[in-house]
Amino acid sequence: MAIMQFTDCSKPVILSKSSFTSLFTTIPLHWRTAQAQARFIPKASLDQFSLNRRRLIADTAAISLSIPSLTGFQQTARAEEPLSEWERLSLPIDPGVVLLDIAFVPDDPNHGFLLGTRQTILETKDGGNTWGPRSIPSAEDEDFNYRFNSISFKGKEGWIVGKPAILLYTSDAGESWERMPLSAQLPGDMVYIKATGEKSAEMVTDEGAIYVTSNRGYNWRAAVQESVSATLNRTVSSGISGASYYTGTFNTVNRSPDGKYVAVSSRGNFYLTWEPGQAFWQPHNRTIARRIQNMGWRADGGLWLLVRGGGLYLSKGTGITEEFEEVPVQSRGFGILDVGYRSLAEAWAAGGSGILLRTTNGGKTWTRDKAADNIAANLYSVKFINDKKGFVLGNDGVLLRYLG
Repeated sequence: MAIMQFTDCSKPVILSKSSFTSLFTTIPLHWRTAQAQARFIPKASLDQFSLNRRRLIADTAAISLSIPSLTGFQQTARAEEPLSEWERLSLPIDPGVVLLDIAFVPDDPNHGFLLGTRQTILETKDGGNTWGPRSIPSAEDEDFNYRFNSISFKGKEGWIVGKPAILLYTSDAGESWERMPLSAQLPGDMVYIKATGEKSAEMVTDEGAIYVTSNRGYNWRAAVQESVSATLNRTVSSGISGASYYTGTFNTVNRSPDGKYVAVSSRGNFYLTWEPGQAFWQPHNRTIARRIQNMGWRADGGLWLLVRGGGLYLSKGTGITEEFEEVPVQSRGFGILDVGYRSLAEAWAAGGSGILLRTTNGGKTWTRDKAADNIAANLYSVKFINDKKGFVLGNDGVLLRYLG
């Protein structure tokens, strides 16, 4: 009697899609006869073989039916990425424009202005949902391609500064703008302006000059007695590492709500601070190996510090200090360029190649908004107008609006 047996059944068989089509031809290869010269198979054995084959086919069908459901599960898991709390807005500007600042009229939160390079001024009347180009004749009289650096409002009064040197003033919430005269001896380029009161403003240049006006810009008074270069050349600052390489300009400058400034040297090798009432900028050595990219003020009055290569540090305590500790972030090696606080606990950081990070505990831990990874632009600035309205400004005309 010829005996049929299924050999090596303990080893698992991996079935591919192509193996399903040739299943009936491969099954007999798993069967061997006890006698190699057998020429016939009894009917009872054939019936048993057919039964085993039907069972194998049924098991194989069950496996094939389960594969689509497993694939669908994997696709669902991949789709569960963190959803962005920002949306990208379409702007009527040329590619290559770098957006630099944004501000809204306090008395009309739907009315705002957006500034950038290539003489870009945009205006919104619906809270920032849509933007249109704004023409200011007084800024178009000369054949200059202005870079508008900063804008600020207090009540209905507003100010704009740019490069080459230009100062614009409005007293009617931006319905009309007047160009104000400027001295040819102004040290450096105007990089920042802050509206401080009726007909009053505070202006900063990239060489460390701070000027204040109280008569709508007709006259300016110096708030510091010398430029940063002069401060660094005095013996009192001889202990500042890298001061001899200082080129005389700021890389970044940021102002706190109570009027304190922190600025980073152009080479990123030290930083400077100034408080109202001080006659000079106060230089500080960096205690971090990598060069500083940017610095600014936290919502609790402390400092944040960004270094080249994507590092983020927070100062110990509040106020001005030289003690910082690093906070781990998922920057993927791209530089983080700015931090903006929405509240005391929540802040957003933005940087190169669409990096967007969020903290909900004051900066102790950060998570990456992966939904922003496909933004092919550098994000330079995070601006929160209030806890419900925020924007991220980047190059190539990229503007993100906070959705909450």
